[in-house]
Amino acid sequence: MNIYVEMFWEFFKTGLFAIGGGLATLPFLYAISAKTGWYTTADVSNMIAISESTPGPLGINMATYVGYTSLGIAGCLLAPLSLVLPSVIVIVIVAKVLAKFKESVLVQDVFYSLRPASAAMIASAGISVALLALFHTENWTGISSIPQVLNYKSIVLALVILAATKKFDLHPIIYIVFAAAMGIVFQF
Repeated sequence: MNIYVEMFWEFFKTGLFAIGGGLATLPFLYAISAKTGWYTTADVSNMIAISESTPGPLGINMATYVGYTSLGIAGCLLAPLSLVLPSVIVIVIVAKVLAKFKESVLVQDVFYSLRPASAAMIASAGISVALLALFHTENWTGISSIPQVLNYKSIVLALVILAATKKFDLHPIIYIVFAAAMGIVFQF
């Protein structure tokens, strides 16, 4: 299959089924990585860090990153456009249909049931990111390998930022800049 068609199809499917926003695309990105080899699962952590610290929606930023690293400028345009296309199509259809059926109990039940599905996908993505960021799972050989599995620097940084977010009401960019500075200082 032509790589451009494959990229379009993979991100179109992601855009169609990743209900719940950017973090809900993470399980799909892991699947695309396993299927295509365009990037590694470790690259996903970098994508998240870059996407979270740049303006714009997370999913689109990550699609742009994958597209650019895989196919250059053409991929940089193709991946996010194919990710967004299903939403545009669905929104146009829903807007037309919803006006007629917005009071329908069935329609309300469908929208209500999408909430837990979105929460589950986001939680799954969060757990995956936490495992990549806080642990060296590749070092796991059994219970005796726990000291080699723990990423102490990342765990301490995560706990410090978690405590700070509970104590101080600062803008998220402050925490991002702080984390970046700590990465440079402590050579993560």
